Amino acid sequence: MRFHRSGTDPVALVNGAVGLWENRAMTNENERTYTLEELTLANTVQEIETHVAQGGWDGPTRVFAIIRTKEALATTPELATQMPELLVQLEANELSMLSIEQEDLPETGTLEELLGSLTWPSTVHGAGIVVERVMVPPEAEAQMPADPDEALAFLQEHPQREDVRLAVGVLRDGPSWCAIRTRKHDDASKVATGPDLVPGLVAGLRATLED
Repeated sequence: MRFHRSGTDPVALVNGAVGLWENRAMTNENERTYTLEELTLANTVQEIETHVAQGGWDGPTRVFAIIRTKEALATTPELATQMPELLVQLEANELSMLSIEQEDLPETGTLEELLGSLTWPSTVHGAGIVVERVMVPPEAEAQMPADPDEALAFLQEHPQREDVRLAVGVLRDGPSWCAIRTRKHDDASKVATGPDLVPGLVAGLRATLED
């Protein structure tokens, strides 16, 4: 399997998450009422993030197709035998989803190029991606050099750098969900979650689902 390592390019598409630096403990405590579809996607993204987290840090970018369980079982009935838990999940939630990791990703130089190379058939209802990035406080970001190589060195050497793992999922013409874990607080109970924590990455991933 071939994967594009996220550490080879600067902090592309992560600027929208800089505000999280001061709110890294943010969760869904804003009393907003989420739809069942949003909650189901949230659970799917958190499962993806937890799965990737089991492999530790310094991993490659990973991409997932998100498919509604009901449609997956209709088109591939043998899944009911291979994964009987899907029937239980579907009975509990008719909007349940499953994620399928994509192997042999194209070799690209940047995250933007990778996203630009992704296309999905109509049978895929959504997409997910997990990337690792380096973040610094907003005041430090303002001092970051414009040159990509210099910017990467600046981030890696900054005393207040924060290694983060970003997990994002979007549905076709539907909601998005994000989960962010920091290396400093590498604990499942301290993963920040919300629908639009990383707007740049949400937009980039959503574009892969457009016709």
